[in-house]
Amino acid sequence: MKNLLNRLGLGVIHIVSEMGRMMLLFIESLLWVIRPPYRPFLIVKQMEFVGVKSTLVVIITGLFTGGVLALQTYYGFKMFSAESLVGATVGLSMTRELGPVLTGLMVTGRAGSAMAAEIGTMRVTEQIDALSVLAVNPVEYLIVPRVVAGVIMLPILTAISDFLGIIGGYFVGVNLLGISSGAYINKLIQYVDLSDLYNGLIKAACFGLILAFVGCYKGYTTTGGAEGVGRATTQAVVMASAMILIADYFLTALMF
Repeated sequence: MKNLLNRLGLGVIHIVSEMGRMMLLFIESLLWVIRPPYRPFLIVKQMEFVGVKSTLVVIITGLFTGGVLALQTYYGFKMFSAESLVGATVGLSMTRELGPVLTGLMVTGRAGSAMAAEIGTMRVTEQIDALSVLAVNPVEYLIVPRVVAGVIMLPILTAISDFLGIIGGYFVGVNLLGISSGAYINKLIQYVDLSDLYNGLIKAACFGLILAFVGCYKGYTTTGGAEGVGRATTQAVVMASAMILIADYFLTALMF
């Protein structure tokens, strides 16, 4: 019993300590966002890495997600003779939830893991220590450009995913299932507001912040050589994905 309590206590201490370290690093990163020196070249480079190089996977995800939504909702609505609502359902689902969430999860797997691996490798090979010796703040040089790029690029990727999801739903609903094109578009316009799109993009920006910061944090605190880099990469993807899903619930509760 005593050993069990000791393990529980050590687990709680570890979790609290981890949260404290994350919060301190997050505050330091926020302060460096508004303090010079500014490094626009690094930010643009990370925007290309996070955004441009993730475009293909986001296109595929959005297109087929919209198609699956149309396929599934059609058979449910057909029982109530409400096939015309498929367009509205696809539009609302993509803009409010599936667009930002799936984009965040896919970019976490592609870019967030790479951030953790890259910075973790720099940590175990003492390159981060070398930056400090050269009077370059590692947080300002390594973390801030990635976080800013994540916040900027996730809404753009989400907008692409939303658009292609609606297109995919239209193709499946109209061309494969025989829904009226006018009914699909009219219900979509009637029920989907700009506020749905804006709130989804706000979610995406929050998810971009989460995935970029968690990836950078796990890489920045890596220990244990090559094995530690692999462990940090895995933890970054799992933690960021879980935090995105948790944040999605609270953001949805506040916005809708």
